[in-house]
Amino acid sequence: MSFFYNIIIHLYHWLIRLAAFFNTKAKLWVDGRKGIFNRLAEDLKDHPRVVWFHAASLGEFEQGRPVMEAFREKYPGSGILLTFFSPSGYEIKKNYTGADYIYYLPIDTPRNVKRFIDIVNPDVAIFIKYEFWFNYLDFLNKNDIPVYVISAIFRPGQHFFKVYGGWTRKQLKKITTFFVQDEQSKQLLISAGISNVLVSGDTRFDRVSRIASQKKDFPLIEKFTKGKKVLLAGSSWPPDEKLLPVFFNGKIQNPGLIIAPHEIHEERIRSILSLFGDYNPIRYSQITEQNIFTTNVLVIDGIGFLSSLYQYCDVAMIGGGFGKGIHNILEAVTFGKPVVFGPNFEKFAEAKNLIRQNGAFAVDENNFGDTVFRLFNDPGVYNKASDVAKSYIAQNTGATQIILDNLDFRTPDPE
Repeated sequence: MSFFYNIIIHLYHWLIRLAAFFNTKAKLWVDGRKGIFNRLAEDLKDHPRVVWFHAASLGEFEQGRPVMEAFREKYPGSGILLTFFSPSGYEIKKNYTGADYIYYLPIDTPRNVKRFIDIVNPDVAIFIKYEFWFNYLDFLNKNDIPVYVISAIFRPGQHFFKVYGGWTRKQLKKITTFFVQDEQSKQLLISAGISNVLVSGDTRFDRVSRIASQKKDFPLIEKFTKGKKVLLAGSSWPPDEKLLPVFFNGKIQNPGLIIAPHEIHEERIRSILSLFGDYNPIRYSQITEQNIFTTNVLVIDGIGFLSSLYQYCDVAMIGGGFGKGIHNILEAVTFGKPVVFGPNFEKFAEAKNLIRQNGAFAVDENNFGDTVFRLFNDPGVYNKASDVAKSYIAQNTGATQIILDNLDFRTPDPE
């Protein structure tokens, strides 16, 4: 089976190289790995102790970030290497100051793996949520380097738990400890003969809790929201945004709308401005002390600060639920904000849990207006949802400390 796995890896590699001639993301993927071993060897030559964190992309990075930062605080003398598989993670976080070295992960061929591990020689390898590269796991295991998977979550439909998944289940047994998000994941692994499992919870709760405690202030946005009942559409897509004009149909007194789209290229921003042309929408990049009071619609055309903006709204609409799946709802929930989102939320435990407790609400084209109006106009419904949101975050923090306490990592004995 290893033979076929390696054929697939090589085939994938060559397909990406071919796609790089036509696709910008594929080109970044290829170019970012050029000369990687020489650069690694030069960077790491003076750092004898390295802990390696790997994230597939940006979402996994955010889940691993609390552990990286807590690890840095506990073991300040150890170097942290952070690798990404995808350009959408690396290109955004390549200047992240919480890691000493940030690289693309070399493709998972036996030759690449040996060169990478020989150079890095990590004390510990920590994979975040997903990304099971079997040649890496095999080489780390043979060299007695502990391997951990944090914030992992498993579902019955995954191939590991199918009749044909015997080989992949065997590879998972090479992992030192799984830190999983929930009891279901633990039981699935145990049913597959994997007992090295701890239920730690989801590190994202620690991350968003810290965001709330260290939130950034935006004085002009605060002025925009003063006296208004504010809905913030975060990480929105066109199917989310087309529902938003109903917010101005007169059922909410002095409404204010902030739209922070998932993509901020010029075409997207212009389409949003056009959709709300009757309400004198203004781009965030163009607001001033004077014009901020002339509009009820503010369009965010920058990145990197959405998580702090949720403090200024009353209700948050999280985008993606009319597409592949909702984006991060916890960044709003941590501020005690009720959230609404489209119908594609089934893969997100936090969404289902909050819906059951009336802290979040799934909407479609027919009930969006009624749901939002009820939240804004019924204090009982709103206050219950807000209290549920606050409690949900408080009850689920602590995963980072559980992980840190159970990593097999020791500082060197003093000489």
